[in-house]
Amino acid sequence: MNNSKQPAAATLSIWGGETEHELYERSTQVPVVHSVSFAYKDIDTWQNVALGNEPGHIYSRNTNPTVRTFEDKLKVLEGAEAATSFSSGMAAISNTFGALLSPGDRIISIKDSYGGTNKLFTEFLPPLGIEVSLCDTTDHSELEAEIAGGCKMLYLETPTNPTVKIVDIQRLAKAAKAVGALVVVDNTFASPINCNPLALGADIVIHSASKYLGGHADALGGIACGSAALIKKLYHYREINGAALAPMDAYSLLRGMKTLSLRVERQNQSAMTIANWLTQHPAVEQVNYPGLESHLHHDIAKRQMHGFGGMLSFSVKGGLEAIKVFLPKLQYAHMAANLGCVETVVGPPVVTSHVECTAAERAAAGIPEGLVRYSTGIEDVDDLLADLEQALAYIE
Repeated sequence: MNNSKQPAAATLSIWGGETEHELYERSTQVPVVHSVSFAYKDIDTWQNVALGNEPGHIYSRNTNPTVRTFEDKLKVLEGAEAATSFSSGMAAISNTFGALLSPGDRIISIKDSYGGTNKLFTEFLPPLGIEVSLCDTTDHSELEAEIAGGCKMLYLETPTNPTVKIVDIQRLAKAAKAVGALVVVDNTFASPINCNPLALGADIVIHSASKYLGGHADALGGIACGSAALIKKLYHYREINGAALAPMDAYSLLRGMKTLSLRVERQNQSAMTIANWLTQHPAVEQVNYPGLESHLHHDIAKRQMHGFGGMLSFSVKGGLEAIKVFLPKLQYAHMAANLGCVETVVGPPVVTSHVECTAAERAAAGIPEGLVRYSTGIEDVDDLLADLEQALAYIE
């Protein structure tokens, strides 16, 4: 965009990536290009495009016009040089590890990351000869000490899923750079509206696009943004391993992102209101939300986030058995393994974020069985509060 002032996120959510290439037949919306292959009338042009010497597409497992626009939009929203997409958020994470880690490397991360990520750390990476060190998420000194011992990669998630803990990206990135390590941050919970990890020292930022980016729970996808050199490695690994984003999903994600800023701003406001209300409810034992002054790392969240997000979690008296009683009573919430969409979505980690883990593994990660993950939608906040009140009454 030819504007001396950097456009705001709300503007980039709509226009970002959509003016760099002329759209088909002067359309105002990005078309869905379902074609698997792209034809050429001479071998020389075909070969030049295939080798990357000329712009164009060869095969949709590699690149696709609709998918490219989605990647370009995230690139500008995260302030990155480049971006590449994947078939899901977990594909983005696992392909990042596959492309950048080798036997003998060491990766340092936190104990209570998303359950699928945690499974990669505990089950899939060690047999490949990759050493994994998981630290107390709330202990930045422990993380720094582990980093100082040397590592190839520091992998962070903030806010964490589902405990909504905050890690200081800038502080830990500085420690990682001192030992030459790459810094990768899962920014799914925050979204590019609330946080931009690359500006805080991260090398790669990852999103499960199925969540806030799409916002309507109707498209799977993942994306990684970073320097051109690093993203080139991720793209090559993905194009050969085949975890490509489908054009129709890319289109749905693009359409959803038109309202990303509006949705997230509303969810930020509602989540803050709900978190404060829950702290006063007699059936609620603890509320986890970075916008609360009682949150352990509220000061870090204020410093590195533009908004505190739509995600919160809370524990109730009676634990998991009480959750089984009150969650089905909610009228304005899906009990489902998803988050970040326009509807409110709820569920305990035992069937959502950490369903793949055992009770012992969840306990080791600091995730109580009686925790509720609450993804605030864009419904009227007074209706959501009244709904919580009537449902919680069943366990008081």
